[in-house]
Amino acid sequence: MTRSWEADPSALFERRLGKTAQEMGNSDGNDECPDIWELDNGDIAVIGRDLTAHYAPHLPEGVSLATDERLVVIPGNMLSAAKADIVDA
Repeated sequence: MTRSWEADPSALFERRLGKTAQEMGNSDGNDECPDIWELDNGDIAVIGRDLTAHYAPHLPEGVSLATDERLVVIPGNMLSAAKADIVDA
């Protein structure tokens, strides 16, 4: 079965959306690096905590995770800070 969308592993990081985790107070600069990036093909990369195992049994009806997908969580203030950088549809 062919998927209607597939991630392109050759895409490169183009620009950060929002502010750094340090700027937002969400990192001490060591190993905590939640982030949101636009890739050069227009896709979005999110770096967050992998909580797939925790949330998978509690997904809302109609929501599913493929075996090669992960559910990540980032601080809400980081997405809010990225709003200005996200083009309206």
